[in-house]
Amino acid sequence: MIKKFQSSKMKPTDPCYCHSGLPYNECHLPIEKRLRDLSRIGVEVPKREMVKTKEQIEGIRKSAEINIAVLDYVTKNIKEGISTWEIDRWVTEITRDMGGIPAPLNYEGFPKSVCTSVNDQVCHGIPARNVILQPGDIINVDCSTIRDGYFSDSSRMFVIGETTPEKQRLVDVARECVYKGLEQVKPWNSIGDMAHAIKTHAKANGFSVVRDIGGHGCGLEFHEDPYVSYILRKGTGMVFIPGMCFTIEPMINMGTYRIFVDADNNWTVYTDDGKPSAQWEIQVLVTNTGAEIITY
Repeated sequence: MIKKFQSSKMKPTDPCYCHSGLPYNECHLPIEKRLRDLSRIGVEVPKREMVKTKEQIEGIRKSAEINIAVLDYVTKNIKEGISTWEIDRWVTEITRDMGGIPAPLNYEGFPKSVCTSVNDQVCHGIPARNVILQPGDIINVDCSTIRDGYFSDSSRMFVIGETTPEKQRLVDVARECVYKGLEQVKPWNSIGDMAHAIKTHAKANGFSVVRDIGGHGCGLEFHEDPYVSYILRKGTGMVFIPGMCFTIEPMINMGTYRIFVDADNNWTVYTDDGKPSAQWEIQVLVTNTGAEIITY
């Protein structure tokens, strides 16, 4: 991995490949030297391709404007009696009206523009006319957008009317987990540092973290490296460096972490014990001092 990262013929005084406007030796060259040393002692380090340029980051931000606007519309209009098919229609129309493309539509055969996962559905719920939101339901709406070839991705949880205290607490803790993880996203911390913060908070509240599905890099493609696990040990996994862009989206279950995929559609993931699951997702950019939230 590090050999590919270090294969550049760049001179120290050349403009840095990230287009920061700084010379290579004042920007990513010192970072790459440290990565080389870490790699030698067995630390997992990112490839140079994971570092987004200034222009790419701007493109991702513009895609995110649509993604956020769509979820803002859902936030204002979702309510009891709405079908998940209706949510899909909103997402499709607003995304296209704003000059974007819904990334999930036809992605590896997914049939809709958005994922709508209700109650014990962990993720990848398929919108349908006969899925009508009822009082007490909790639902994750996962929106992903392409604009001018750049990708953005985020999701929000919604509580329909009043729900049980247990479900409300699950929704709240799931959101807290995201921001506990975000606190650990800074240069030279690791994915394991973030994962440890997330799983510790979930466990302290009596919940579990899904093990078989994680986050992902996002920006130039829908799903890129790195794979973002939320069950790694502290101090393990890939280290963060400025310019990396990925999602934080732990799936928090009320009961067991075990899951299964619907055998009929090969998409929708359910909790193994039928208890509720909750998930919030943000897309973040690693900066020189921490992280910037790109989508929410």
